[in-house]
Amino acid sequence: MIGKIKRVPIKEVWKNEAYDFTPWLRDNIDILNDILSFTLTSAESEQSAGSFSVDIVAEDDSGNPVVIENQFGKSDHDHLGKLLTYLTAIESKTAIWIVENPRPEHINAVSWLNESSSASFYLIKVEAVQIGDSTPAPLFTLIVGPSEEARQAGEIKKDIAERYYIRHRFWTTLLKVSKSKTKLHSNISPSQHNWIGTSSGVRGLGFNYGIRQHDSQIELYIDRGSDSNEENNNIFDELFLKKPEIETSFGDTLLWERLDSKRACRISKQISLGGYRDENKWNDISEVMIDSMIKFAKALKPYIKKLNI
Repeated sequence: MIGKIKRVPIKEVWKNEAYDFTPWLRDNIDILNDILSFTLTSAESEQSAGSFSVDIVAEDDSGNPVVIENQFGKSDHDHLGKLLTYLTAIESKTAIWIVENPRPEHINAVSWLNESSSASFYLIKVEAVQIGDSTPAPLFTLIVGPSEEARQAGEIKKDIAERYYIRHRFWTTLLKVSKSKTKLHSNISPSQHNWIGTSSGVRGLGFNYGIRQHDSQIELYIDRGSDSNEENNNIFDELFLKKPEIETSFGDTLLWERLDSKRACRISKQISLGGYRDENKWNDISEVMIDSMIKFAKALKPYIKKLNI
């Protein structure tokens, strides 16, 4: 015969979190080892952390301190704040938050902490269960824990955030220099993305700057809308017929990309002087990009005005 598990109100097993559950867990700390990736030993309760007291401080396999914060009821910001305070106060690298009812926002917060910090955070749900008339038993479930995937995701997010910040600073530099040379991009703001642009005066045709880690480009981007493949190609083809004249006026060869497998078309010039990772060259890169854009727009605008659209 197989019995049926039923949940028991947690306060029927431990009447008080501080006076009953915490001392019990301290004396039975090994019960958590089945759901953790390391072994907890030497648990002590009510350890001092400045003017606060940590519920439990244990040790991991290497003897490093592990902070444990217990909470009955729903998880709240106060206990999460305490956990972070205790972690820094005793210079621990591992924190365990044991909660009766973890809220979704705190599950997300702990996941974010694992992605964004060098410490390891575990969120564990505690319940009391019994089978038939048996003695109630604790049930611990790992809700969130650290993982290599989370660490990698965190590194990717940090890299993206850093790129956005650096590119915004680069465009700020370029637009500042540009204002002293041309009005072409005077009405746009710095972007966090890898390009900024302005209209050529004809809908769907934009004069864009593009920046990558170690190179850049200027371009005429042709995109008249989602249902305009044929129109985009026709515009490109009409300009391509004037390729010799346009390149002569520009003073150099250009890259002509009809991009048949995509919606838009592009005419561009690659600049190999450097990119947003080459901060020591930003002023020089900006100067070259702007000067090239001025010649580029001057070479194309007469033919853009004559387009049959």
